[in-house]
Amino acid sequence: MKNTLLTLLAASALSVSSMAQAEDYVTNYQEIVKAANWDNMKTVTIELKDYEYGGNLVFEQGQPYKVEIKNVSKDDKKHYFTAPEFFKNIATRKAQVNGQAEIKTHYFTALEVLPGGQLDLYFVAQNRGEYPLYCTVKDHRDKEGMEDTIVIK
Repeated sequence: MKNTLLTLLAASALSVSSMAQAEDYVTNYQEIVKAANWDNMKTVTIELKDYEYGGNLVFEQGQPYKVEIKNVSKDDKKHYFTAPEFFKNIATRKAQVNGQAEIKTHYFTALEVLPGGQLDLYFVAQNRGEYPLYCTVKDHRDKEGMEDTIVIK
């Protein structure tokens, strides 16, 4: 539990460090999140596997989502969900580790999920496009090919 909280705090610190570039993010995120029909939220599971991302990486513009990011890798290693351009194009409500922590901010650049862990991301997809997703753990992207593309259509 302590490691999970530290991970969320690190993610929050990453988000705060990005505040200088806040103008690059969806600026009216609070209105978008408030106006969203969260009763109509879609839940999507993305699995961080042994050097790959598994699950649906296609989202619909204007739709609220809960994305369950699960580290199910058998290699017992942490993995990152790094997608700075994607995060700039969604209205984030919060990131949450059930029963442990909740962070409300929209300035994420990356999320780290420890082995066997799960982090839930709540957001409304906003700007259409294709955005790179990759793991920044040493060699996971370059050597092992742990990268993909997130699409907002």
